Amino acid sequence: MKIRTHLSAIVLLLSLGTSGWAAGALEFNVQVYPLTNGMKMLLLEDHAIPNVATHFFYRVGSRNERPGLTGLSHFFEHMMFNGARKFGPGMFDRVMEDNGGANNAFTSEDITAYQDWHPTAAMPLIFELEADRIASLAFDPKMVESERGVVANERRLSVDNDNESLLHEQLVAAAFTAHPYGWPVIGWASDIDAWKREDLIHYFKTYYAPNNCVLIVVGHFETAEVLKLARQHLEPIPPQPPPPPVTTREPAQMGERRLQVRKFAQLPILQVAFHGPAARDPDFVPLSVLEYILLRGQSSRLYQRLVDREQVANSVSGGQSPHMDPSLFEFSIQPRSGVDTDKIEQLLYEELEKISRELVTERELQKAKNTALSDFYQSMKTIRDKANLLGYYELIFGDYRRLFNQVDLIHRVTQDDLRRVARQYFSSRNRTVAVLVPENDEKEPDETHPQ
Repeated sequence: MKIRTHLSAIVLLLSLGTSGWAAGALEFNVQVYPLTNGMKMLLLEDHAIPNVATHFFYRVGSRNERPGLTGLSHFFEHMMFNGARKFGPGMFDRVMEDNGGANNAFTSEDITAYQDWHPTAAMPLIFELEADRIASLAFDPKMVESERGVVANERRLSVDNDNESLLHEQLVAAAFTAHPYGWPVIGWASDIDAWKREDLIHYFKTYYAPNNCVLIVVGHFETAEVLKLARQHLEPIPPQPPPPPVTTREPAQMGERRLQVRKFAQLPILQVAFHGPAARDPDFVPLSVLEYILLRGQSSRLYQRLVDREQVANSVSGGQSPHMDPSLFEFSIQPRSGVDTDKIEQLLYEELEKISRELVTERELQKAKNTALSDFYQSMKTIRDKANLLGYYELIFGDYRRLFNQVDLIHRVTQDDLRRVARQYFSSRNRTVAVLVPENDEKEPDETHPQ
């Protein structure tokens, strides 16, 4: 079975790396073409190699779900490869690979993307394959149950049996009391078990319509040929009524929230989350710069303090990801054996207080910007990366052209900006704290039900 990737591999490009598309940005000639059914196409000819990246970005993720139907967006990440009217079960991958192509998909809180990479000569086939599953995806009951089992098993392996992921799921659920970001992309186990076939059909019709999709094509092609293929294969697919908007907003947090997960483990884990801004918010960029200073690399402040000098932690990680709505800035720390999480938590808050009180040095700020620039150039080598960035900026940031302003936005970040956002977001009333408490195989008696 093909393993589908998720958002983590792409978020690396977006936290701040977008500052690096500097000199080449003015040369990129992105062509925008709307189809009559509402699908929007972003086309970028890049003739460096004779290949093409064809990515379909849908405006649907766990953000668009509701209690009882959590995990459906991720489920369709699987179902979209399981057959339609013309190309039956297993044929999508097989036909594409027989013609020199490859594909993958990912689901996040905000979007679902289907990615194809292929030789230029295979473009007519790619459009035929994609149009088939958009227009006539199959909902064979046996296939639905098979994929339901696959997703349920994926949840058991990646969440229930993974201590860090399980703790993070509980952290996020506690941090959000109203917004749909509070439930997991993969869905709650009880919802996965309870989806009905009619739920799937309605969800697919609502969110996987052409008018809820942006097509990004980057690579070695002629624009006129792509337009011809799109109008032949994609434009006849009828649009659907616009999906209902997500109107829920998370209320301001008014005090610290704390939770414990007690589970068999070798070492405890500490995770701390602060509510942060949406990707389109002006504060997102300064916080991304601050992420480099606090968390990126062995010279970062938290690595130096917790791992090198104090030697209380094995690792420290975290940061923020770009989202349509305000999300979280997170810290995850793995203590060394014998170190209490209370001590590490106090050291973390000391560093956050320091950066909220004192200006970072000019050298430290410039180093963060330089590292971000380097990361971006390393991450922008392929047509696949360019297609992903165009899709992300169009959907998450609201306009693909925002991509070309990032260099200037990064250069504008000042020491005062970093101190201001640290004060605003890293406050005790704005944080949620989760601790994994290791348990032995022999569980202690429940204190509320004495034997």
